[in-house]
Amino acid sequence: MEYRVTCVPVCPVRKDPAHRSEMISQLLFGEKCILMESIDGWEKVQAKYDGYEGWVQSGQVTVIDEHKFNKKDNLLTEGLVNEIDFNGYNMMIPIGCSLSAFNSGLTPWNKNSVKYKGEFWDIENVKFSGKAIRQFSFRFLNTSYLWGGKSVYGIDCSGFVQTVYKFFDKYIPRDSSQQAEEGETIDFLQSAKCGDLAFFDNEDGKIVHVGMLLNSDEIIHSSTKVRIDKIDNHGIVNRDTNKRTHHLRIIKRFFLE
Repeated sequence: MEYRVTCVPVCPVRKDPAHRSEMISQLLFGEKCILMESIDGWEKVQAKYDGYEGWVQSGQVTVIDEHKFNKKDNLLTEGLVNEIDFNGYNMMIPIGCSLSAFNSGLTPWNKNSVKYKGEFWDIENVKFSGKAIRQFSFRFLNTSYLWGGKSVYGIDCSGFVQTVYKFFDKYIPRDSSQQAEEGETIDFLQSAKCGDLAFFDNEDGKIVHVGMLLNSDEIIHSSTKVRIDKIDNHGIVNRDTNKRTHHLRIIKRFFLE
């Protein structure tokens, strides 16, 4: 089995091995994956964190050994944008990157060196509470919506809630339809707590959107941008236009005590 790690700030993961193919997700700098297949400068990989599969450019990931692949990724870059020295050159990487797969010093025999002087967020030493996740999620406000995105350079609805949960060492799947299959169902919006996830469907009943409830009246979600809107028993109402944008299907609770 061969292992890879992302060596660019944000690596697009595409449905097919072509630049014109749909971006279905992303890998942030330092994210690890398993090589499944390679063809003409593209590699099909499976992300270690959530098992998501797709195609990446060969030059945007680099080889690591099994030891580095298995190292814990509990320390994540904390600043929204962070400066590192990567192999002797500056690079700006987003919040949420792990550096565990890289060496701390560059020698002729020891390549892929990272030097970083910024702060780390230790996901194993934070309390998963409504107040904490509210404060953390606000850091993404006004981040542009990007289909398949999961960084402060652009993020989609499911990538946003997955990322927030990841910073509290809580795993949920990548896509909203997968996320909606897990957790404990909350029967009434009025019973919702900060950190609960609300899922929304289209006319065909398919889950197409997710957001994180701040309380029974407000939701933070990525729609055009990461924003806070009103919510009622029918769905989301855009604060700017006062128009209903999403139809509420179900509310789920994950992990909160």
